[in-house]
Amino acid sequence: MEPISFDDFMKVELRVGKIIDASVFKEARKPAYILHVDFGDEIGVKKSSAQITALYQPEALIGRLVLAVVNFPRKQVGPLMSECLVTGFHNENGEVSLCVPDKAVPLGTRLL
Repeated sequence: MEPISFDDFMKVELRVGKIIDASVFKEARKPAYILHVDFGDEIGVKKSSAQITALYQPEALIGRLVLAVVNFPRKQVGPLMSECLVTGFHNENGEVSLCVPDKAVPLGTRLL
């Protein structure tokens, strides 16, 4: 593992957002959802593609807090322009479990 400086880490804006909409991403090559994540007034709502279909159903995602990178460049994913990267961890079966705060925090709060 290559070490990075604290300044490098601070360049990554990891923010808390709330999923306000989740739907099946029909055009995706691998099973995925399209998520609309609200990061509060300062950042607003951003879209993301997330390959989390093994462990989550779209309706169960609404209202959940997530941790996402909000300052990567936008990325074209099929017909979707992804605007943030929702974070998660692979379990022993390779399924993605979301990285989430365990208590409520204001939308847009930055991980420090």
